[in-house]
Amino acid sequence: MDEPFLNIVQLDQTHDRKQFNCQSEALNRYFKQQLMQDVKRRVTACFVATDGEGKIAGYYTLASSSVVLTSLPAGVQKKLPRYPSVPVVRLGRLAVDSSFAGKGLGGVLLADALERSVNAQIAAYALVVDAKDDTAAGFYEHFGFIPLPDTPLSLFLPLESVRALI
Repeated sequence: MDEPFLNIVQLDQTHDRKQFNCQSEALNRYFKQQLMQDVKRRVTACFVATDGEGKIAGYYTLASSSVVLTSLPAGVQKKLPRYPSVPVVRLGRLAVDSSFAGKGLGGVLLADALERSVNAQIAAYALVVDAKDDTAAGFYEHFGFIPLPDTPLSLFLPLESVRALI
């Protein structure tokens, strides 16, 4: 990270979302227009990285979710209870402002999301993400995420493997 100071905190009304601009119009639109409604309804939580001047450098969202047990690889299924679904944390969106792109902030945001998921006081087996394309899937695979057998753009990382690292 080349930036001298970044702070990752939960999004609140004091953050200026209007200036945020990443490479995805859908992620920009969601962040500026819909996100606060989802936060107020408690269907997602949002965390933002801000620079020393308070500019939003990036964001990600987390929500509780589940995956169908049979959608996981067979080797993983064998290690889990035979419930129909497995509790997970879903990384809904992750975006970096264009002015901060290429500096490793995506990895920093992902690490923060993993740490929050591991330290949550509610049980979850894995962090799950639905990658928007093969490039995004490659980003997550670089960090150890495993594609689901039938939906390779949906990936998961068992939180137990993260606990061993922190």
